[in-house]
Amino acid sequence: MAQVAVILFWFATLLYVSATVLYAYFFLSKRAAYSWYATFFTGAGFLCHTASIGLRSSAEGGTSLGGPNTLVLLAWALVLLYFVMEHLVKVKVYGTLLVPVSLVLMAASQLMTVKVGAVSPLVENWKIGIHVALIVFANAGFFIAGVGALAYLVQESQLKRHRTNVLFKRLPSLTNIDLLTRRAVAFAFPAYTGGLLLGVFRAIETDPPGWWADPRVMLAGLVWIIFGTYIGLHYTQRASARTTAWMALAGVLVVTVLAIVARTVPAGFHVFGL
Repeated sequence: MAQVAVILFWFATLLYVSATVLYAYFFLSKRAAYSWYATFFTGAGFLCHTASIGLRSSAEGGTSLGGPNTLVLLAWALVLLYFVMEHLVKVKVYGTLLVPVSLVLMAASQLMTVKVGAVSPLVENWKIGIHVALIVFANAGFFIAGVGALAYLVQESQLKRHRTNVLFKRLPSLTNIDLLTRRAVAFAFPAYTGGLLLGVFRAIETDPPGWWADPRVMLAGLVWIIFGTYIGLHYTQRASARTTAWMALAGVLVVTVLAIVARTVPAGFHVFGL
């Protein structure tokens, strides 16, 4: 099963590459046929991706939470959420940005090295499994929001300077981009909150000394505060869309720093993926 999982992983990668090329053609030409085939290849890649994860988990007796596999899981969650968001917002062009991100994550997972025989301490309890799943889905949602926020800021800057070109004219309207970002955060924030609560409950149960001062816990709290503030400001309309876009980018930056720290700093109780 492990060999079949590897073969399916590379099939998924090749299908994502094909989808990326087709989405790029669709973005440039706006021909509906390119969009249909891009969606088809993305869906086929997602099915191979899912089968690869399932077979590998069966072969290893569980899902690894090591650094490389976490990127594979994040890429899987990102594609799944992309399909959900595309269905809600009904704008195909986001695949041009999000499918390549998933492809990069899968490529990066193959470039990372891990210790042979290293076992993550986070697979010992069902609460941790749900905790990790919620955090992975939330991070995928935050990255979708980050891509939307970046697209919003770039397009707004071009419009203000009256320097729009053919590429930027292909992007959705600022309203649609802002809608995607807001819905992505609206989905991800409750998942992140649930994941954090399960992590806190588990920490209280095991009671490691000074768990609350762990840098990973503090960074996770900062992520929660940033996106919680984003939701509060956006839905009360106390800040402009430009301000909340910058806030979303700041939140994604902290999520990225947290992911790096969690896998590279061998200190504290919350160590994994080393």
